[in-house]
Amino acid sequence: MAEVVKKQSQRMLALDILRGITIAGMILVNNPGSWGYMYRPLGHAAWNGLTPTDLIFPFFMFIMGISTFISMRKFEFKMSGSLLYKIIKRTIVIFAIGLAIAWFSKLCYGLAGGKTIIEAVNSFDTIRILGVMPRLALCYGAASIIVLLLRCKHILWAVATLLIGYGVILLVDDYGLVFSEQNIVSVIDQAVLGIDHMYKDTIDGVKLAFDPEGLLSTIPSIAHVLIGFWAGMKMMEEKDIYMRVNRLFIIGAVLMIIGFLFDYAIPINKKLWTPTFALVTCGLASTFLALLIWIIDIKGYKKWCRFFEAFGINPLFMYVLGGVLGILFGTIKIGDTSIKGIVYGDFLVPMLGDQTLASCIYAILFIALNWSIGYYLYKNKIYIKI
Repeated sequence: MAEVVKKQSQRMLALDILRGITIAGMILVNNPGSWGYMYRPLGHAAWNGLTPTDLIFPFFMFIMGISTFISMRKFEFKMSGSLLYKIIKRTIVIFAIGLAIAWFSKLCYGLAGGKTIIEAVNSFDTIRILGVMPRLALCYGAASIIVLLLRCKHILWAVATLLIGYGVILLVDDYGLVFSEQNIVSVIDQAVLGIDHMYKDTIDGVKLAFDPEGLLSTIPSIAHVLIGFWAGMKMMEEKDIYMRVNRLFIIGAVLMIIGFLFDYAIPINKKLWTPTFALVTCGLASTFLALLIWIIDIKGYKKWCRFFEAFGINPLFMYVLGGVLGILFGTIKIGDTSIKGIVYGDFLVPMLGDQTLASCIYAILFIALNWSIGYYLYKNKIYIKI
């Protein structure tokens, strides 16, 4: 269950801001006025490559790794029954929330599409099991247990083992780097989850059962969080804020160089979460965090932060809120048109005369609505822990 508390927080502002930027970014790219009309940077790369949108989720996972270090430090990285229970409980809760959102989406769109209540409710045979929240849950749980079982100095060995092992699997498989249902990533999901419980992705007009948050690609995602953990450890070892920034810049540069070099062997690919994708995006996240620390904590430019801080102090709640509101706006109808359809199609498109611009403006207005709720929580120092 979510826990609501009111307190005076001693959080690291730069971490909250980067976390808030990623959550606002997720809500932006997940809620266009029309999926058929989007500016290119607001969409994912079709297969290999990177767009700004492809950075949002991995940035959040990198920050989750740093947050895990800060949290585990309170327990001196020692395994205990109570700590293990806390980790498992949080993992299950986050995973369950992800499943609940998937079911709620099926329910609402089913009712909007003319299904009976019983038919809409009973959608468990086609519900998507994995997704953003389930991936966060699995990576948080696995990474937390790994850092408790290993000494901190051995974390990079775990990262290397996971990334190299996954990379070898992709290279050995004939379809490992190809968008295909014969790709080992899809094959495992089909065998374990079943096609009906997988995401159906479309590239160049071809729709296949290929889940970008699949089981096998969770392996490098766990390594991704561990890189964030290690970067957080190295950053917090330094008491001087200038040295913290220097370390993060260096870590970011090294990770990006390694990732781009190995791109020739294993392309940067978010949907496969290739090792090169993990390295490059962690490098960019580390560099961006260093930049934010320099801007916010060293130079003292903080006024612009308030907008993103409202998202960053309650990140998972704000993400869930955006998901639920997005579903409701797309399914609640006034007459024969959904709320989304009225705002986008009946109001913004005629007013702006450009469907792509109208689609973007709709997403911005949707963020503003979510922010107003987040700002109320922020102003009243209400933190919703999941």
